[in-house]
Amino acid sequence: MTQFSEVAVIGLGAIGWGAALSLIEEGFTVYGVDINPEKLEQFREEKGKPCATAAEAMENANVCIVYVVDDAQTERVLFGESGAIAQARPGSLFILSSTMPPSSTTHISEKLVTAGMLVLDAPVSGGPAIAMRGELAVLVSGNSDALEMADPVFHAISSRVHYLGEEPGQASKIKMLNQMLTDIHVAATAEAMTMAQAIGVDLGAMYKVINNSTGGSWVFDVRGEKLMQKDFKPRAPINNVTKDLGIADREARSAGLNLPLTSAAYELFSRASASGLGQEDSIAVAKLLTPADDQD
Repeated sequence: MTQFSEVAVIGLGAIGWGAALSLIEEGFTVYGVDINPEKLEQFREEKGKPCATAAEAMENANVCIVYVVDDAQTERVLFGESGAIAQARPGSLFILSSTMPPSSTTHISEKLVTAGMLVLDAPVSGGPAIAMRGELAVLVSGNSDALEMADPVFHAISSRVHYLGEEPGQASKIKMLNQMLTDIHVAATAEAMTMAQAIGVDLGAMYKVINNSTGGSWVFDVRGEKLMQKDFKPRAPINNVTKDLGIADREARSAGLNLPLTSAAYELFSRASASGLGQEDSIAVAKLLTPADDQD
């Protein structure tokens, strides 16, 4: 069975960077693609092989992992000018790890299969620090033979692989639901801590109690601490959260569902993005709930 040893990583952002370095550490030859020249030079220093285009990367690679922002960018880096498909050899494996509408994942997967490629729908969960440790959680659906071939790649970048069946799009559906729950909880955390401060509750005491009570969660633990410290450096930027909630909101409407919490969270993050907070961490949505005099 084919063994993949040369990997193209398209998108050296927060997650792609960590995944690429984890692959290098495991002995893979990694071709990195990014629009930022400084990032490519930094990648060279990390013993990676920088490439200006996805097509250039696929001249040598036999597996391609896509970590760009959305479905439009995925279509462009795969099928656009200088896209990966132009140089990909038949039987190459494409791992789609961008967060996209499930319908887009299915459409792109079908185009890749028609072109003679193997494809896995494989969005990930975990932040930049987790990616750097090679401990991402991978949600994957697609051909089981392709999954077996990809096992060494997933072993390098992840600590957990959840196989969700043969049909591409299933993993993207569960990723969408995970983001929906996470982002709603970020909004709830912002509201609870803003209210606590407004009514004179000590935030440190609240944080400790909630983390050991039924209202506690990973989201409250991590984002609540960032809010107390007024640390808004982006782990999950508001612009990305708005995009993810937009996917969930549109999919719900297409299914004839009325999901008021999802809609409310989408509206809140959309306002935060429009107000200039888009590049700040998701918990900065609390700034919309706080009087201006209290934000310093």
